[in-house]
Amino acid sequence: MIATLESVLVTLETKPARPNWLRAPAPIGARYREIKSLVTDLNLHTVCESAACPNVGECWNRGTATFMILGNVCTRRCGFCAVQKGAPLAVDYDEPRRVAEAVAQMGLRYAVVTSVNRDDRKDGGAELFAFTIRAIRERVPGCKVEVLVPDFQGRHEAMEIVMSARPDVLNHNTETVPRLYRQVRLGARYDRSLDMLAYAKSLSPETPVKSGLMLGLGERMDEVRSVMRDLHAHSVDILTLGQYLRPSPKHLPIVRYVAPHEFAELRDEGLAMGFAHVEAGPLVRSSYHASEAVESVYTIHGV
Repeated sequence: MIATLESVLVTLETKPARPNWLRAPAPIGARYREIKSLVTDLNLHTVCESAACPNVGECWNRGTATFMILGNVCTRRCGFCAVQKGAPLAVDYDEPRRVAEAVAQMGLRYAVVTSVNRDDRKDGGAELFAFTIRAIRERVPGCKVEVLVPDFQGRHEAMEIVMSARPDVLNHNTETVPRLYRQVRLGARYDRSLDMLAYAKSLSPETPVKSGLMLGLGERMDEVRSVMRDLHAHSVDILTLGQYLRPSPKHLPIVRYVAPHEFAELRDEGLAMGFAHVEAGPLVRSSYHASEAVESVYTIHGV
């Protein structure tokens, strides 16, 4: 019988101690305060704050941020995510303009845009992704745009809407191994995520496709490697692997901390599988060093 996440957790007598090597820069500094003020003034949301990203201090002080559109209330209740859950907010059609204005004021040449899940909408919010991509391009010509999209409940027409706006990178995370989906990604399906990644690539073969996993939720390493092979087989170019960090006591507990040398081994294995770029490490998140990752793809393909 395959063990559930709960049965794995029952066997743990104590929670694992946070290792000394897992430390992120504090969210302080002049540039950090500038971006926080800008986001507040433009009435925008970032996944950096809403999802309690550990890299917010580093990234904001480097002048980068991941914008979260379609409000900050998610229609799903994933066990790992710190984003607020509940009844969705009304769609704000001025939001794309404000995101573009923030990109301009921050002087970005590479912008990352994600969203909450909007299962209340037939297109899952795809329309707002397309509007935001176009608004950034109009306001800041030459700025590359990466989008981290939900699964749109498997609706191909929603992915077509996003890809019609020609994002520079299409990202959708599988998040964990199939065995743990019921605990980690409630409402999602592993095969559906793989299908949407492959479909995005079929719509625009020249556009890099990206996906990522969190480790430390009870997965086995053979399961991780199996997912990596599946992702490569479904046309994913860029892979991210990071440590799951529990946002609060209400969220899924950390089963173990994955050591840096294990991430390094997975990175090497991923490159050997044929991924154009693998970003792997305890503090790696979907948009961590995103511009560097896509440059690797362009270099390999001679773009």
